[in-house]
Amino acid sequence: MSSTEGARRNKHLILNQTKLKRAQKVLGAKTETETVERALDAVIDDAERNSQAWAAHDSFIKAAVGGGLVVHDVFGRLGEE
Repeated sequence: MSSTEGARRNKHLILNQTKLKRAQKVLGAKTETETVERALDAVIDDAERNSQAWAAHDSFIKAAVGGGLVVHDVFGRLGEE
């Protein structure tokens, strides 16, 4: 399990059974509880990777601009600083 593992508590969830079974198969989980745990871990891990990627991107852009390179923002995502 991930570092986000903590105290476990009972939860009553109403879930789409077909979706749950599909996720269980994709994740290779043995139980429905394991399926939900793995799905939550995947979402948390994905958010952390995205955050790290954007931080690296921002660092690269600042270094490039600071080094005299001209960056053409074709997507309009860079703010005017």
